[in-house]
Amino acid sequence: MTRTLALVFSALFPLAAMAADGSAPADEDFVRPAGDTELSEYLWVSRPIVVFADTPADPRFRQQIDMLLEDEAAMRDRDVVVLTDTDPSARSPIRSQLRPRGFQMVFVDKDGVVKLRKPSPWRAREIGRSIDKTPLREREIRERREGG
Repeated sequence: MTRTLALVFSALFPLAAMAADGSAPADEDFVRPAGDTELSEYLWVSRPIVVFADTPADPRFRQQIDMLLEDEAAMRDRDVVVLTDTDPSARSPIRSQLRPRGFQMVFVDKDGVVKLRKPSPWRAREIGRSIDKTPLREREIRERREGG
């Protein structure tokens, strides 16, 4: 047992060091655990999509993450970051603020306003359309066209 724990910890320490110095691979940055972060940290910077479940084994949770990863480039273009929370007993700040029940996907715009709540997985394309209909995104697209 102690050898197994030692092996696990020795494998995790380099990963922790990578995360600490910011050199983690980009795909780890796109989907990350909510942990102790708060939605205010993403205000005017990113569009959090928070995926909640009561356990990481929930097939809807896995399906939602897979669908978001399938179109990661389009989501990143929209400044999306995916936060996951699969432990209701941890009572994370984001879970306390959004109060999900079971599986839920929540899209929060850059202004901190919840724009979408879904009790079942949604394809990245559908999420992208919802993002593109927001006034903030429409302004970003307009400014991009005028500036470039």
